[in-house]
Amino acid sequence: MAERAAVEELVRLQGERVRVLKQQKASAEQIEEEVAKLLKLKAQLGPDEGKQKFVLKTPKGTRDYSPRQMAVREKVFDVIISCFKRHGAEVIDTPVFELKETLTGKYGEDSKLIYDLKDQGGELLSLRYDLTVPFARYLAMNKLTNIKRYHIAKVYRRDNPAMTRGRYREFYQCDFDIAGQFDPMIPDAECLKIMCEILSSLQIGDFLVKVNDRRILDGMFAICGVPDSKFRTICSSVDKLDKVSWEEVKNEMVGEKGLAPEVADRIGDYVQQHGGVSLVEELLQDPELSQNKQALEGLGDLKLLFEYLTLFGIADKISFDLSLARGLDYYTGVIYEAVLLQTPVRAGEEPLGVGSVAAGGRYDGLVGMFDPKGRKVPCVGLSIGVERIFSIVEQRLEALEEKVRTTETQVLVASAQKKLLEERLKLISELWDAGIKAELLYKKNPKLLNQLQYCEEAGIPLVAIIGEQELKDGVIKLRSVASREEVDVRREDLVEEIKRRTSQPLCIC
Repeated sequence: MAERAAVEELVRLQGERVRVLKQQKASAEQIEEEVAKLLKLKAQLGPDEGKQKFVLKTPKGTRDYSPRQMAVREKVFDVIISCFKRHGAEVIDTPVFELKETLTGKYGEDSKLIYDLKDQGGELLSLRYDLTVPFARYLAMNKLTNIKRYHIAKVYRRDNPAMTRGRYREFYQCDFDIAGQFDPMIPDAECLKIMCEILSSLQIGDFLVKVNDRRILDGMFAICGVPDSKFRTICSSVDKLDKVSWEEVKNEMVGEKGLAPEVADRIGDYVQQHGGVSLVEELLQDPELSQNKQALEGLGDLKLLFEYLTLFGIADKISFDLSLARGLDYYTGVIYEAVLLQTPVRAGEEPLGVGSVAAGGRYDGLVGMFDPKGRKVPCVGLSIGVERIFSIVEQRLEALEEKVRTTETQVLVASAQKKLLEERLKLISELWDAGIKAELLYKKNPKLLNQLQYCEEAGIPLVAIIGEQELKDGVIKLRSVASREEVDVRREDLVEEIKRRTSQPLCIC
């Protein structure tokens, strides 16, 4: 190793000699002779195995976020978290990876998307796929039977990313869940209310929340003649109806999953229906579906749910949609999904769904899968699809050419004359200690014009200007960057004046 280091040093020195000769415009023969020596020395080092070409990029399905993008994300998170807290939720956190057996068998066909890690210390581990299964494990492990919680964290899916459509391998989920034994449909209605509150607050456009019930789906499959063993896999096919045509779904069920064509046609008669509470009433009168115990229970709960949604003032945002299936295995009752609507192109046309931005449902059996005694804890929850929402908000701000502030600085401490650095440092320290978000330029004697220009570029609303006269008078000149209006404020009143002028309600842009 020491021998190689010595040769590397000789190579460095010889390389330096060649560069000097070239700068001095030495003769071609002399330069050629020294280059030959350099190549001979390099040959002693052997092939350069360590220096392969290194490509600077993020891993597939991931991305970096600029300060501007993070500012948008933080504001979206603030809206979501404030809503969760308004509804009385506590916050928890769980590890980013779980024991592989914790996640296995909980996601149906999507299990193939779980990221497995190499064996670490005798444990087989996987990155979490969502926040729901870790929550169920947390409840069972801590023997909890009652909690209202939210959890915002990254999850991982070994998917083929489509980043232009907000689909990543690493992304955030924002979950809210209510665990506990309660009277039917009250927690479920609150989850739908929360979903509507958040989507309305974010102002990302009109939306519709599709609602169905896994018991209605299972009852429908039973009366249509689907074998019990194929319920989950046929459910996954039906769940694709928001993306592909009925013909394609039917072809998958018959061609790939071995369902009889007449059974598929019977399913098609049901899953292409959608409406409101009137459709629930209609299906309660269906001669076959009403005879199925599971379907009857689901329809009864949906009728009750619509009563509560009407009281919450959101029934007009909800559609009972028999094609909604939610492919995940752990759902047991009500399921829902919010989609953004595209404005109709022509009058009379129905608005089109342009993508799911939130989803959830009831999963009463998941906690029992982890409990040694199989004790069940009824749960219902929702997840906000924040990555898609971030993309929409970013696009909207770009289209409007709105400037996004990347800091929350309330005031810049500036000086009007030279040799006032000490006074600026004293004042900014006072402001920081009082909880004011303040900055100053890192120059001893910055020009006032440069300081004001920095405020305009960074979106800082106020400038606290110190001058020799202000120091004598015991005041600070407070300038509004937008209006350029200046007022003298007594130094002891400055903190309150800054707070008064910069207090503003939460908004996305």
